[in-house]
Amino acid sequence: MSNRSLASGALTVLLLLFACTPLLAQGTTATNQPRYIKIRSTELLSALAERLNIPPEELARANGLSVNARLRKGQRILVPAAPLSPQEASAPTGEVIGKRIIFADGGTLDVDDAWKQGEVIWYRSRGNSQSVAREVRKIENRYKETAATNKSSPATKAVEPKTPPVETATWIYLKDGARLRVDEVREVADGAWYNRGKITIFLDRERIARIEREELNAATSNSDALKQHGWSSGNALIDQLIKQNATRFTVDPYLVFLVIEQESHFHTRVVSPKGAQGLMQLMPDTARRFGVARPFDPADNIRGGTQYLKQLLTMFNGRVDLALASYNAGENRVLGYGNRVPPFKETRDYVKRISSRYRNHPVPEETREATKTRRGRQ
Repeated sequence: MSNRSLASGALTVLLLLFACTPLLAQGTTATNQPRYIKIRSTELLSALAERLNIPPEELARANGLSVNARLRKGQRILVPAAPLSPQEASAPTGEVIGKRIIFADGGTLDVDDAWKQGEVIWYRSRGNSQSVAREVRKIENRYKETAATNKSSPATKAVEPKTPPVETATWIYLKDGARLRVDEVREVADGAWYNRGKITIFLDRERIARIEREELNAATSNSDALKQHGWSSGNALIDQLIKQNATRFTVDPYLVFLVIEQESHFHTRVVSPKGAQGLMQLMPDTARRFGVARPFDPADNIRGGTQYLKQLLTMFNGRVDLALASYNAGENRVLGYGNRVPPFKETRDYVKRISSRYRNHPVPEETREATKTRRGRQ
């Protein structure tokens, strides 16, 4: 045989081997397309499935064999398509209902929202904002779960009535017995920051007794006290007297509540070093001026103090800051400084503390309408 014939035969063998390589190869990773392989040596189907990283039951089912079947050398086996990896699967879609914090130690925490401020991770859950002390690996969205429908089933599943979301109320209880309903509260080492509307206010730890969150049913959430005020002195009689006198003199009851809290912390028999008496800390001359004969009686004291506050609001055309400054320092001082808050630290702090909490509080509708009616008669 000539050298040319030998070379031609060798080339033919190489081409055949190259063409058969896909059939002879037994890769260890599955692809997303079904394929055939040829068995090189006798082995169990379960062993082959382990090397191919395929469930033995799936490989046996694709070839009509049992899991423990012994495969012969040269036997052709169908390798089914591999399932999609988590990375290849489509990303979750739907309505985002919150965030999931995934910690470095493998733990998770589902919250309403989460964000990074500087180097610190913060989260909000049920109206409470708090920083994260543990190391965070990542933050991801949480999606609303959608129930899968079985199209092949002729039976129709009864539609369950939707349960309305549970409304919660956050209350800050003060050591003087009062409590405030707030939109959101964030506790820190020396106190707590709380939000009411667009106003953010700080309370010292020494003033706070406790913070509670309660679930509201329909009757509670629509009740008159929560709907109109969102506050309580902790004493039902005092609350009622505030509302009655505020309505009588067309003053926002929340403003009366704030003045009493600042003046006496709801102690009925307190007397200041200057001689101011009772819940609204009326000086003896002011008490006589408004006919308050029993300054330590809550009804008499709140009536006289609310009437005085109304007179100051009328005098300064509804300017709450000037009315408060007059209540603290006297109207003659405010008039003497050209209808401006006097430059006394005590008075300025007094006005600032109450005004900052009152500024964003809506005036009750009945108070607004009564004020319009009275102005129309004047």
